[in-house]
Amino acid sequence: MASNAFLLSLTTALLLLLPLLSVSAMPKQTYIVHMKHQDKPSSYATHHDWYSSQLQTDSSLLYTYSDAYHGFAASLDSDEADSLRRSDSVLGVYEDTLYTLHTTRTPEFLGLNTEFNGHNTQVLDQASNDVIIGVLDTGVWPESKSFDDSGLPEIPTKWKGQCESGPDFKPTLCNKKLIGARSFSKGYRMASGGGSGTKPKEAVSPRDNDGHGTHTASTAAGSPVGNASLLGYAQGTARGMATRARVASYKVCWSVGCFGSDILAGMDQAISDGVDVLSLSLGGGSAPYYRDTIAIGAFTAVEKGIFVSCSAGNSGPIRASLANVAPWIMTVGAGTIDRDFPAFALLGNKNRFTGVSLYSGNGMGAKPVGLVYNKGNSSSSNMCLPGSLEPDFARGKVVICDRGVNARVEKGAVVRDAGGVGMILANTAASGEELVADSHLLPAVAVGRKVGDMIREYVRSDSNPTAVLSFGGTVLNVKPSPVVAAFSSRGPNMVNPQILKPDVIGPGVNILASWSEAVGPTGLDTDTRKTQFNIMSGTSMSCPHISGLAALLKAAHPEWSPSAIKSALMTTAYTQDNTNSSLRDAAGGGLSNPLAHGAGHVEPHKALDPGLVYDISIEDYITFLCSLDYTVPQVQTIVKRPNVSCSRKFSDPGQLNYPSFSVLFANKRVVRYTRVLTNVGAAGSVYDVTVHAPTTVNVAVKPTKLVFKSVGEKQRYTVTFVAERGAPKKPMSEFGSIVWSNAQHQVKSPVAVAWTQ
Repeated sequence: MASNAFLLSLTTALLLLLPLLSVSAMPKQTYIVHMKHQDKPSSYATHHDWYSSQLQTDSSLLYTYSDAYHGFAASLDSDEADSLRRSDSVLGVYEDTLYTLHTTRTPEFLGLNTEFNGHNTQVLDQASNDVIIGVLDTGVWPESKSFDDSGLPEIPTKWKGQCESGPDFKPTLCNKKLIGARSFSKGYRMASGGGSGTKPKEAVSPRDNDGHGTHTASTAAGSPVGNASLLGYAQGTARGMATRARVASYKVCWSVGCFGSDILAGMDQAISDGVDVLSLSLGGGSAPYYRDTIAIGAFTAVEKGIFVSCSAGNSGPIRASLANVAPWIMTVGAGTIDRDFPAFALLGNKNRFTGVSLYSGNGMGAKPVGLVYNKGNSSSSNMCLPGSLEPDFARGKVVICDRGVNARVEKGAVVRDAGGVGMILANTAASGEELVADSHLLPAVAVGRKVGDMIREYVRSDSNPTAVLSFGGTVLNVKPSPVVAAFSSRGPNMVNPQILKPDVIGPGVNILASWSEAVGPTGLDTDTRKTQFNIMSGTSMSCPHISGLAALLKAAHPEWSPSAIKSALMTTAYTQDNTNSSLRDAAGGGLSNPLAHGAGHVEPHKALDPGLVYDISIEDYITFLCSLDYTVPQVQTIVKRPNVSCSRKFSDPGQLNYPSFSVLFANKRVVRYTRVLTNVGAAGSVYDVTVHAPTTVNVAVKPTKLVFKSVGEKQRYTVTFVAERGAPKKPMSEFGSIVWSNAQHQVKSPVAVAWTQ
């Protein structure tokens, strides 16, 4: 996800695990057990003691959860799991789930280098000294200059976290910037066939041997580092979104991925440590909220005032491919920025095509060489899968490789190992025109599908095809930008279609940030290069941008709830690119829509002063959950309150006071929603409404004017959506918007309507 190499290693690792898991007579595995928290007998001093008593051996208890979840994780065989399921104090017993990672110029692109309107940058910097961002990921490389603490005051007194020691990690590596570092590996160790007490293949410590966690943490809150680059590309100052905020790293991801039991333990710890923002660039498929580990932990975080930002996933452009869709989570998609890394393929027929690359070696010279493409019966050789290229075919030539299946950088290694001197990495329909730059191990250019097809056709039709590749460095002010990344996961939200997801997009393509020096820039074992910074793409990269911006908003408005911060980021997002056209989608090159970009691309300046916000209380979220088809115990799993009875529920889950609208007509022609706006601007503010209705739907808003006499005042309005008679009930969605505005502010909500799910 963050990289194809990661997915490949994940698949391989899972295949290696299978034989290990079937050896013993009754294999044990990790289960997460949900308990009736309030049922603890007084004879047990702690919940931990009570949970231990439920198990046959003390050693099988892996984690006791207190905040993020009511219950524990344990290593059990299927008989033990079944006997727990029969206990009156147990609400549910679930198998551990494996989640995956969603793997320089962005502060400027987002306008963070200029004065904030009405907020002196210095004042904002000082205020964000007190904000702590918890990053759940692959750990951290503490020596990175992005975690330099020069000029930072003492650590906030509310902080209860710590830096743990490991074989390769001393607690003294933490400082006033990186204020916490912990690791959670019991779920991973259990799944690796050893049980939680065995010595795993990886050192149990917060150190990042993957790079992903260092990249995301430094994107959110890295200190400014001058003269940063990846092997000369994207040179400039690298900095996080909130350069003065503090970072706490929770390592929950290991070589095979991130186990739910470890993620929950990390969230549980981060909540009690005192973080203000939680950033998770990882996810699984979509599941009901009571079965979604991240959603359950995030609910408690939000209840305690912690903003939770998660990546939407990299399964686009496939429809309904989102992860992390709970309404209390900020779900972040990815877009491009206005920087590119052009590279060129000059063919023997004098056609010169432009692609992208981060190749930084000596190049292949100016002399054209043979160009080959194996479009034979075997798709493994045109994909350049390991072992698929014959040296006689590739030696001394530039090889065309189709994108897909294995890691882009691995394809280059396959060509190089077969004696090839260069690679053209050509997109197929699946990736369309989206270009992702990589630091290839040999001269290589990535091109879009249209160019790819022209080059493939040239090889087919020419008796002696040749090519020479060259590299153009770093180019700025690229137009159009942003463009929605083709890989960015798409709606609709299949868990509950009345909540529009993703929420926003942020910068997620070719992002420069700090890197682990334990691994080369491609992440391949054969890559021996070392770099302090790397350029990565994925919703993994866009998520920490939003986490850092949320930290800035929290610093500017400490009294705002996580829902208010989310609303401010959503209602001020923009949907026009830098050519003043509507946002485009890299997948097909056409216009994007809210199922791809949500409310739009974040705009930090405007988010600091949104005028109005859609706030949501924890009670509102509970009412929302009760209006889904969940049982009361399932709702209790999420909200962890024994007295929840679901006596209050919405007639439709879309009644939640969400900053966007997703209307599902199904068998109805009329859908009516009420929303409440809170004035966070000046007293005496007046707003008028503008409606852009989807084509076959009438939209009426009452009242059409809202007057706020005082700050903090709430006003409600009702929207009625009426499907036109005889409108075809097509499965495709239609889109519009509802905007409340005055001379100072525009408070915009996207609208998506559909007839069937």
